Amino acid sequence: MKKVLVGGLCASLIVGLSACNNKAAEVKAPEITKTETAAAVSKALGSGIDFANFDKSVRPQDDFYNYVNGTWIKNTEIPSDRTSAGAFYDLREKSRDDVKAIIEEVAATPNLAAGSDEQKVADLYRSFMDIDTLNKLGTAPIQGELDKIAALKSKDELVKYFAHSQLIGAGTPLAFYIDVDAKDSSRYATHIWQYGLSLPEKDYYFNEGERFVNIRKAYIEHIEKMFTLAGLANPKASAEKVLALETAIASRHWDVVETRDSTKTYNLMQVKDLPTLAPDIDWTGFLTTLGVEKQSDIIINQPSFIEGFNEVLKANELTTWQTYMQWQLLTSFAGQLTADLDRENFEFFSKTLNGQAEQQPRWKRGVSTVNSVLGEVVGKVYVKRHFTPEAKERMQVLVENLRGAYGDSIDNLDWMGADTKVAAKDKLAKFDPKIGYPDRWEDYDKLTIKADELVGNGIRASLLGHDKELEKLAGPIRKWEWHMTPQTVNAYYNPTMNEIVFPAAILQAPFFNMEADDAVNYGGIGAVIGHEMGHGFDDQGAKFDGEGNMRDWWTEQDLSAFAAKGSALVTQYNGYAVFDDLNVNGELTLGENIGDLSGVTIAYKAYKKSLSGKEAPVIDGLTGDERFFIGFTQIWRAKIKEESMRNRVATDPHSPAKFRSLGALSNMPQFYTTFDVKEGDAMYLAPEKRVKIW
Repeated sequence: MKKVLVGGLCASLIVGLSACNNKAAEVKAPEITKTETAAAVSKALGSGIDFANFDKSVRPQDDFYNYVNGTWIKNTEIPSDRTSAGAFYDLREKSRDDVKAIIEEVAATPNLAAGSDEQKVADLYRSFMDIDTLNKLGTAPIQGELDKIAALKSKDELVKYFAHSQLIGAGTPLAFYIDVDAKDSSRYATHIWQYGLSLPEKDYYFNEGERFVNIRKAYIEHIEKMFTLAGLANPKASAEKVLALETAIASRHWDVVETRDSTKTYNLMQVKDLPTLAPDIDWTGFLTTLGVEKQSDIIINQPSFIEGFNEVLKANELTTWQTYMQWQLLTSFAGQLTADLDRENFEFFSKTLNGQAEQQPRWKRGVSTVNSVLGEVVGKVYVKRHFTPEAKERMQVLVENLRGAYGDSIDNLDWMGADTKVAAKDKLAKFDPKIGYPDRWEDYDKLTIKADELVGNGIRASLLGHDKELEKLAGPIRKWEWHMTPQTVNAYYNPTMNEIVFPAAILQAPFFNMEADDAVNYGGIGAVIGHEMGHGFDDQGAKFDGEGNMRDWWTEQDLSAFAAKGSALVTQYNGYAVFDDLNVNGELTLGENIGDLSGVTIAYKAYKKSLSGKEAPVIDGLTGDERFFIGFTQIWRAKIKEESMRNRVATDPHSPAKFRSLGALSNMPQFYTTFDVKEGDAMYLAPEKRVKIW
């Protein structure tokens, strides 16, 4: 089910953080029992190191990433239905297999009660898997919406349809969402974010490099094929109109660096003043369609985009906009229609854009559909089967040890003054860690799922999700809400909640190994914990206080010193070549790079602190420090198709995996000592160029 993704403030560990989901309904979580302490558990455990992955022909001082992962990289073939393989991506496959088992078990249960969660899971999965029915239906499931688009008589009606299109889960140029007010974390606010493009980022519409020219050519051909398959009029002319209009919209978009600036994207306006920003947009009709006509204010994330979009709206004929909205509808629901439309959708967006050789088996995409619509139904079962109380308790110990180490680090900073340290430690103390699963689960009682209505299921889920979002405007902040399901292999920090969140599915080896000694776990999941804590103090997270409010809590001198350190990190990462013609974007990735550097630095301090002054045991011939740094580096093991990697470098705020390891470790004196890194080694940075932030 396609969802409109907007620029929320949450920062995730890896690419793929979805838009914030709606959660509700109190259900008692599995009871957590007391177990042995982490220190006791760690006795007589293994190293947790996979030595078969090492490439001993590489000097660790020159390329620690390939030293630890090189043989795996050489020997691993990316599966034909994927664009990547590695620690994160393989765990995602395992999670999908685990969820598939749950779904199939539910689906095989006879006489499921109508309206029960089990019936909804089974019938949603069936509705996706029943390709014969989808082929017979053709485009009939979206014909009513196509008729609405054809019947539009004015630009005012068009603007209302922009809002309606989002409500049903289709594309729109103006993405509306509800989130915590970044400057008043006691309330929810309405927001509008720039949207409306089908290619990954605005540069794809303007870059004259051969690759981009070929992508635009293929995109026009794809639109033409889709219009032909759907039986829509004038496929070739329509395709050219769509690209031209999207290009005009893209010309008004902010770039990816600008959109991650939480200061620039906070622009609170009175609704009554919106016509001064964009007089040709029927704001009353737009907001009424969304059900928020009574709101007095709204946050416009990119004001100049709204101004520019007003001009694009005015300059293009209604018929052109109707063609564009036909495309938004068709491309949004293509994967839920006929096999031919589904296949053509794959051919462009997955194969041409990202290099994926073969489409995923239908069952995998069916599982993803269930996860996106009914994620916490299967999540409850997933937790019972795959996440033990012992794992949660050990994680809780790790989190608190990391918090303590972070506090010690703040105390010892030589570049931060006393007043700012007090505020930083106050924020640290108020971090809310969430581990494994929600304490309250989402309520799906009002959602109707039918086995023969895949598109209808998606539309009803989208409409219900919007209704749940509207309910937030009348109530208190939902501190208990999660924005990822327990079966998601990821983690995130949410600045307006000041929370760090670790779903159950990431709490597995190589990140978190219950059979391994503490060293590798501090290097793995400890660095993940530290990374999310680090987002609270990265270039954007550091703008928010312990209550989740964006405000200045730094002295001018300390803020200047912090900015200088960030600038040095930008320069370092700008120097990393992903391909001969493409380097990392240090500005785009700054927040994540701060998270990585902070994470491994604080995790190391927490690990040393956990030893209580004792020497770590030697396991498998490795010291504790060696196991720690290897543990950190093996979690970034990854191999990604070139096409996909190029898209990620253009759009993803995370650096490529290799540089997440090399970049952070090159700044750590303890790494130099452990592996005898000296001047002349490839990983060596002169002491004055090493960045130490937290």
